[in-house]
Amino acid sequence: MKVLVACEFSQIVTNAFRVKGHNAYSCDLIPTEGNPKYHIQGNVLEILDDGWDLMIAHPPCTRLCNSGVRWLHERNLWKEMRAGAKFFKQLLEAKISKICVENPIPHKYAVNEIGRSYDQIIQPFEFGHEESKATCLWLKNLSFLVSTKIMDKRKQSVWKTSPSPNRWKIRSRTFQGIADAMAEQWD
Repeated sequence: MKVLVACEFSQIVTNAFRVKGHNAYSCDLIPTEGNPKYHIQGNVLEILDDGWDLMIAHPPCTRLCNSGVRWLHERNLWKEMRAGAKFFKQLLEAKISKICVENPIPHKYAVNEIGRSYDQIIQPFEFGHEESKATCLWLKNLSFLVSTKIMDKRKQSVWKTSPSPNRWKIRSRTFQGIADAMAEQWD
């Protein structure tokens, strides 16, 4: 299967699919931390029509997630929110037969701009990690992800990440257990 992992610099999801034998590539505006041979650095919108069978997309959530909704009013970030929602919707509506777009819980303004809500909420603690971080999945022709290993102990360290220039990178990484479940269950 030809797999595109949009907006991924880490190659965590890309590598999970490559291990399963798929022809998987990450695409992001920034260089990859993984193997550049399997990374397309550039605008993902320019390669959406390149014959992909599956796309898993991780668009920026900064202006779309519920946790930052107060800033829309206080800092007048409506234009940025609409631009983020437009990009999200372009990924969701791409002419690729199977699509998963993931993001944190969205605020009502983002849902309105995107045109629909998410299909499923998953947590890292359902896939072998002792972490709580609600992740929403918008699915097209894909089944719900089934938990692989539910952990009893749970912590919330991702949102407590200290301020730094790389905070967004740390917070945006997909947990390995979730990536493995995607590659196993969406084969």
